[in-house]
Amino acid sequence: MHEQTEENRIRLALVDDQVLFRASLGRFLATQPGFELAGECGTAAEALEILKGSSIDIVLSDLNLRQERGEDLISAARRAGYQGRFLMVAGAADARELSAAIKLGASGIFLKSEALDRLVQAIRLVASGAVWVDQKVLQLLADRLVDGPQLDDRRTRGPMTDREEKVLLGILGGLTNRKIGENIGISESSVKGTVQQLFLKAGVRKRGQLVRVALEGSLCAARELAERARNQSRDS
Repeated sequence: MHEQTEENRIRLALVDDQVLFRASLGRFLATQPGFELAGECGTAAEALEILKGSSIDIVLSDLNLRQERGEDLISAARRAGYQGRFLMVAGAADARELSAAIKLGASGIFLKSEALDRLVQAIRLVASGAVWVDQKVLQLLADRLVDGPQLDDRRTRGPMTDREEKVLLGILGGLTNRKIGENIGISESSVKGTVQQLFLKAGVRKRGQLVRVALEGSLCAARELAERARNQSRDS
């Protein structure tokens, strides 16, 4: 078994103004192998102090947390020089707030109603550089895409093939390349090649960036994919 070392631990900061929630979640995270709870607080201002010059990998933050002057925590932290990732932990939220968090650069949105073992999975996925989009969140965002205005496809380089659509749908569902390949009957290496094609068409370099572009509705056929994702969420 691989021994967890100080160097490969995932360092976390927890920011939430609900004291009982923060305390209970903090105790849970501190017991998880490979995690280190490096700090916890209840306000955006306190979070910025914790992040100054820190090596924190992921900030778990309440979705609606803002500074006194109204600036969102992600923008303020980026302006202050923080280069780590944000996993937003949301209670009740509407599609506009969820979409805004993705556009600001959040690496994922986790619902407080979900199980703690799924949070561990989400943290590890985000730490690997991927984006976690909860299925219920995906449905809300899909609803917004489907019911929203016409999509602007000028950012893309040609329409997607059927395989590219299937691979993108799998990515939006949080599946690994191996699982996507199993679902659609192609090899993992073929999935990787298709992902690279999607990167080229979307003008991005990373999987997380691709998810954001898709959720913003800037990929050709994104409306159809959103409808399919919504139906998939309802059937699951």
